[in-house]
Amino acid sequence: MKPFRQTFVANLLVLASAMLAAPAFAGEGDKIRVLIIDGQHNHAWRDTTAFLKEVLEKKGRFAVDVSSNLKPNDKPGKVPTVPFPPDLTKYQVAISNYNGPAWPADFRKTFEERVKDGKLGFVLFHSANNCFSDWPEFNRMVGLAWRSPKFGDRIFFDEKGKQVRIAKGDGGGTSETNHPYAIVLRDTEHPICKGMPQEWMHAKDQLMFNLRGPAEQIQVLATALCPKTMVHEPTLFTVTYGKGRIVQTPMGHDVFAMRCVGFIATMDRSVEWAATGKVTSPIPENFPGPTKASQIAEKKK
Repeated sequence: MKPFRQTFVANLLVLASAMLAAPAFAGEGDKIRVLIIDGQHNHAWRDTTAFLKEVLEKKGRFAVDVSSNLKPNDKPGKVPTVPFPPDLTKYQVAISNYNGPAWPADFRKTFEERVKDGKLGFVLFHSANNCFSDWPEFNRMVGLAWRSPKFGDRIFFDEKGKQVRIAKGDGGGTSETNHPYAIVLRDTEHPICKGMPQEWMHAKDQLMFNLRGPAEQIQVLATALCPKTMVHEPTLFTVTYGKGRIVQTPMGHDVFAMRCVGFIATMDRSVEWAATGKVTSPIPENFPGPTKASQIAEKKK
């Protein structure tokens, strides 16, 4: 029989190895900690935040808090919030549903440092790219945004599927009226897109085009053909910012568009990837095909 001390040490080594090999977010108490920042917007942020929090938490892998930077005397949103500015050390990924005045300087500094160090993933959708044009590090983080023609570069894909980059010039960011449009994957091997159809139909939504920005370390994952420009505009892309993982989609104008199964799956997988660098969520069986959109049922009031 082995001496007690030798057996005890051996058991400790086995236990340590098992802990290191265990999944990062395996238990109920180890869900990915998500923060949605909202509070001011030119869109219906109370509705879209409540919807996004609900669909993410239904996945079972996310614990979602909301922090609202409200106007003075403004009413809060539809879900409980944590104080603003929030303690970012409590979260692995932040989602911006915000388009308003500047955040406090100290919070901006902390935000960019944690994202740059890879301690906080960052995901933003639709008009959350509109704000903070005078915050250089935010513009680097988001890559492309709704900006003036002289602000920065533009990226699109031509009819041959080639990525084209145009330097500062004419044509600032704008959007079309709502309509369904086909999403075309440009990187089928990226973890967010892997397993998705090469082309799928997104529900009626605004299609942003002529987005401008520094476009540094940007990887376009998907595009959509814009009838106004007759080129494919980026609809899903990642940005590498230091060690940080950032995902932006200009989709998601309102809850109707966000009820698209393709949008929900894209956000679900983007949030997980931004937080962990991996995607474990499967593609839903009712994921849309190339000609017909697929939406979850509208919640009865």
